Amino acid sequence: MWAILSGIEGNIEAYEAVLTDLKRQQSVEELYILGDLISTRPESEKVVQRVRYPRSGELQPQVCIGWWEEQCFNLHGLGTTAEATELLNRYGGDAVQLLWQSVSRETVQWLRGLDFGFFELDCLLIHGSSISVSDELTPQTPPWQVLDRLQRFGANNLFCGRSGRVFEYQLQGGSVTTSVTTLDAKQPVQTITAPQRRVIGVGNVGREPGQATYTLYNPNTNKIEFKTVFYSRKKGFGAT
Repeated sequence: MWAILSGIEGNIEAYEAVLTDLKRQQSVEELYILGDLISTRPESEKVVQRVRYPRSGELQPQVCIGWWEEQCFNLHGLGTTAEATELLNRYGGDAVQLLWQSVSRETVQWLRGLDFGFFELDCLLIHGSSISVSDELTPQTPPWQVLDRLQRFGANNLFCGRSGRVFEYQLQGGSVTTSVTTLDAKQPVQTITAPQRRVIGVGNVGREPGQATYTLYNPNTNKIEFKTVFYSRKKGFGAT
C-alpha cells in the first residue's frame, strides 16, 4: 500500500495528524509527498525537518517539488524566472516577504535536490502534471488535455496534488486522431490508441484548518481510498 500526500504547506499539526493516522494503516509500505511542503507559515522549517528526519519506525518519505517550492526557488534567484511573479500575482507582496522569512537558505538548497516527480510501475506521481508544477488538473479538465499529460510519460495512473482536491477522473479506452497542416503540405494523419487511464487528485494536508485529506493506493489491486483526518490540539485526532 502507498500513502500519497500533498500540500502540507507548513502546517506541522496537520502533518503530525496524518502520520498518526498512517500508524493505524498497517499495510502502508511507501510514503510519497507530492510537493508543497512549505508555504508562508512560520512552521515551514519544522515541517521540512520533520520530513527529512522521520522518527524511529516511521517511513522515509519520498518527496518531489511543488508550487510553493518553485516560488521559493524563484524568490532566491534559483528558479526558472528571476522573480516570484506567480506568487506576487496570486497572494500579493506580503506573501513574498513571509515566504522569504519562513524558509532558510539551507532549506532552499535541500529543496532544490528534490525530484520533479516519480514514475513507479505505471503510475506518475507529481504535484501538477507532466507539464509543470503550476498545471492544475481537476474533474473539469478536458479529456484531450488529460490524455496529453498522461501520454507524455506513458502513465496509466497520474497522481497529482495541485488542485488540493480528492477526485478520480477516468478516461475510457479509445483513440485520438491528429494531423498537422503546414504552409507546404498536410502531414499524414496519426492515430493514437489509448487504454483506460485515470487521474487521481490526492487531496491536501495542510490548507484546511482541522482537516487533512490524503490518498491510499494499492498497486496490486489498483484500488484507491481517500482518507480524511480531523484534528485539533484539544480533541486529538480522528479519521474517516
